[in-house]
Order: sequence, then C-alpha cells, then structure tokens
Amino acid sequence: MNGAPCVIDASARNVDVDIWFALPPGFVPFPLQDLTSAGREPAEAAELLAGHGPVLRLAQLLLEAGTVHCCLGLHADDEGGGSPLLSLFTLARRATDWAPRSVLAARAAAGAENAEHIEMLDLPCGSAALVQTRTTVPPEVNRGAPCELLQVTVYVPCPDGRRVAIVSLATASVTRARHYRALLKDVASTVSFENPLPDVADDVPGKD
Repeated sequence: MNGAPCVIDASARNVDVDIWFALPPGFVPFPLQDLTSAGREPAEAAELLAGHGPVLRLAQLLLEAGTVHCCLGLHADDEGGGSPLLSLFTLARRATDWAPRSVLAARAAAGAENAEHIEMLDLPCGSAALVQTRTTVPPEVNRGAPCELLQVTVYVPCPDGRRVAIVSLATASVTRARHYRALLKDVASTVSFENPLPDVADDVPGKD
C-alpha cells in the first residue's frame, strides 16, 4: 500500500473550497453528483439504472449522508503477494451544536456504535477522533451476499465549532485494518481549513 508522492488536483484551487486534504496514489474520483444527476434524459437514466443500479443507489445513499467527495482506492497488498485491495474513501460534513473542538471530537468517538478501536488524535489542524467499526455491506450494494465491511473514520471538528468533517475509508479487506488505520491517519494529518497552497495557480495542470 506504499506509493509515490501526491499530486495536486486542480479542484484545490476552487474559490469555494473550505477544506483541503491529500490522498496518496491509488485513488480515483467517484463522481457522485454526475451519477445521480436529475437532469438526465429518461432513456439514459433507465439504461444506467438497469446496468449500474447498485452503484447508483450507493451514490444516492452517500449524498444523502452529506458526502461531498468520494474516491475509489486500489492498492497492492504488501503482505498478500501483491493482490489488489479495494476501498472507498469519502469526505462528508455534519452540522452540530457549538462546542469546543476537543469536546466535539470526544463526542464523536463516544457516540460511535460498535466501535472496536478508538483513538484521540492531535492533528496539525486540531483535535480529532479515529473510530474503527465493522458492519455488514448494505443490501443495496451487496446483492444479498453476506460480506463484512471494515470502516475507519476520523472526525475532524471545523474551526467554527459547529461542523465536523468526516473522513472515512471502507473496505472488505477486514484483515488489513492496521494498514487502513495508518493510511487514514496519514490522510487526516493533511486536513487543513486554511489554504495550504501557494497563491500562484499557474502550475495547476489544465489551467489556462
């Protein structure tokens, strides 16, 4: 699950961005909004639903949960002969009543159901909490076949004390929990609520 240095996406220069983070190589964007666009022609929508129904339902569930960014991960298993490991990365926001950021992080950890691993983190951007759980794959995605799902989540309170950023990795490779915890900690350590990039944007690929 090791890789090369991260690459800055052009979206990081968007003036509407208020949270930044870095993902290691091996992740590709999963276009939730495009998949669930209500403006599709009826025939096109029907064709997509017939061929990719579970994927569309997953996208809709993620959007309803407040997900604003989603990526699919594919990495080589360093301990399993290089076999592929699949994962799903999401970033979501959740509104909450105001409280000090350390209190919000502690509340998120305490409120996690069926947690099998909890850590309080001191990230460069502030206090956070990591929670690891195991669940069953939702029937909308699972097509009836039983499968255990590992989910590692880091709750990062925003500076205003009224929102929590939720960064999460989910995978069916439950035996690699330690690796996914380490991976998500690395990602969470890059989270910033202030633009960490230079003001000059000429080096962004594809920018005029």
